[in-house]
Parts: sequence; C-alpha cells; structure tokens
Amino acid sequence: MSTLTHNSMTNHHAPGLIQQIGETLHVWHERYRTRRELAHWTARDLHDVGLSWSDIAFEADKPFWRA
Repeated sequence: MSTLTHNSMTNHHAPGLIQQIGETLHVWHERYRTRRELAHWTARDLHDVGLSWSDIAFEADKPFWRA
C-alpha cells in the first residue's frame, strides 16, 4: 500500500479551498474594475444614478480587498 494514495493522506479540502480562492480573486477583480470605471463617469452619469464626485472619490480610493 502506497502512503501517497492512502485515504488518510488525501487532502479532501483542496477543491473547496481552490474554488474559494478563485471566487475571492474574482470578487477583488470586479471591485477593482468597477471602481476604475466609476472614476470615468461623467457628471450626467453620476446625476442619473444619484451619486456625487465625493461618493466616487470615496469608493475609488478604497483598496480592492475592501467591500
């Protein structure tokens, strides 16, 4: 019996952990992308959605890992 294939040596959490890391990276990327996009909106765009330049500056200055 090989110790590499023994059931007690198998990492049963790896697929879930890898998926969780992938999802976190995806969320971080989306935050980064949308915050950069907001920084390029016009005054009319902001008015249409009820945001101000200070709202955008506050949001755009956040690091990608902060919600």
